[in-house]
Amino acid sequence: MMAPESTKTQPTSHAHLLTGIGELVTNSAAPGRDGGPLGILRDAAVLVENGTVSWVGPAAQAASNVDVQVTDVGGDAVLPGFVDSHTHLVFGGDRADEFAARMAGRAYEAGGIRSTVAATRAATDDELRARLTRLVAELHAQGTTTFEVKSGYGLSVRDEERLVRLASEVTDDVTFLGAHVVPTEYVEHGPAGADAYVDLVVGEMLAACAPHARWVDVFCERGAFTEAQSRRVLAAGRAAGLGVRVHGNQLGPGPGVALAVEFDAASVDHCTDLSAADLSRLASSDTVATLLPGVEFSTKHPYPDARRLRDAGVTVALASDCNPGSSFTSSMPFCIALAVREMRMTPAEAVWAATAGGASALRRGDIGVIRPGARADLVRLAAPSHVHLAYRPGVPLINAVWKDGVRLV
Repeated sequence: MMAPESTKTQPTSHAHLLTGIGELVTNSAAPGRDGGPLGILRDAAVLVENGTVSWVGPAAQAASNVDVQVTDVGGDAVLPGFVDSHTHLVFGGDRADEFAARMAGRAYEAGGIRSTVAATRAATDDELRARLTRLVAELHAQGTTTFEVKSGYGLSVRDEERLVRLASEVTDDVTFLGAHVVPTEYVEHGPAGADAYVDLVVGEMLAACAPHARWVDVFCERGAFTEAQSRRVLAAGRAAGLGVRVHGNQLGPGPGVALAVEFDAASVDHCTDLSAADLSRLASSDTVATLLPGVEFSTKHPYPDARRLRDAGVTVALASDCNPGSSFTSSMPFCIALAVREMRMTPAEAVWAATAGGASALRRGDIGVIRPGARADLVRLAAPSHVHLAYRPGVPLINAVWKDGVRLV
C-alpha cells in the first residue's frame, strides 16, 4: 500500500529561499556562527533546491533570482526538524485508566504492555493505520520531521509482522521489538515459557519481520528479558542484517548499557539508573544515550541526569517514546522543556539533543543539521529564539514545517 501523503515526502524540484531568519540553528560550526553546540547564525538565509539545502549564509548575501520562491520569516527562528528516535506509534486500545491510577499512587510496571498487546491483536490493519496516520500528523504539527517506529505490541509472528509492515509505510526507521515483554500465553509457563518465547522471536518472528525493519531492539529489564535472553535477541537480529538498539537501565541497575556497547548499538534508551562503569562504557563508544523525559513525567519515576552524562562525554539524544502506557506524548517541544527543567540541560543542549542527537541515535548524517547537502527538514518557530521552546512550555510555537523541502505544516 502507498504511504500516506502526509508522511513520506518527495523532494521538491524548485528553489526556495528562506530569508529574514533572526536566529538560524545549524548544528554546524562555521565562521560567523556562535561557538555553542547549535552553530547559530543571525540575520540568516537558507536556500533549498531539489529537497536539500544548497546554501546557508547571511541574508544580505542571498542571491536574488526571479526563479526562486522567497519566504521572509520576519525575524523568526529556524531550526532543523526534530528527530524523534524512539516511538511506538502502532497500537490499539487506550490506557488512560492506568495513567490515572499511577497519578493516584500505583507504581509503573512493564507488565502493563500486555493490555495494549490484547487491544492491538484485536484491531484491524485499517484501524491501526488510521491511528498511525493521526499520530504522524501530530508529530509533524509539532516540528518532528524524522521518526523511528517500533513494533512490540503484537508479540506473535502474525501481529509483529503487520506492525513492522504498517510502520514501514510511514518511515524507513522501523525497529523490530518482538522482545518487548513475554506475552501472556507464555508467562504462565514461567522461565521456560520466557525462553520458549525468545526461541520464537529469534526464529520465525525475526524471519517474518526483518524484511520490513532496519533495527532490532530488546527490553533488557526486570519484568521483561534477562541479559542472556537479550543477548540472544540482539545476536540474531544483527546476524539478520539489522542494526541494534536497546531499552536499558530504566527501572534500576542492569546490563542494558553494557550489552548495547558490546553490540555497538546505535543507542541505548532510558538510561535512568547508570553506574560509573556504564558512563565510562558509553563515553568510550559510539552508542548514544537516548533520554525519554515523557516517561518520567508519566510514571513519576526520577528523571535521568543528562548533566552527568554530558559531563562524562556521552552523546545524548532526546526522544518522545510516544506510546499508550508510559509516555503518551508526541511533542518534542514538551520533551525539550522537561529536559531543561528536570534533567539539568541548557536550552541549547536540549535542542541539539532533539535534533542532531536524534540523528546520531539513528546514525544519520543528512538530518538534524542545516548545511549544504543536508535534507531540507526545517522548522520555523513563532518566536525569535530556540530558548522559547523551554521558556514557553505548552505554547504552540511551531509556525511552519518543511520535510525534504515540502511544506507539511
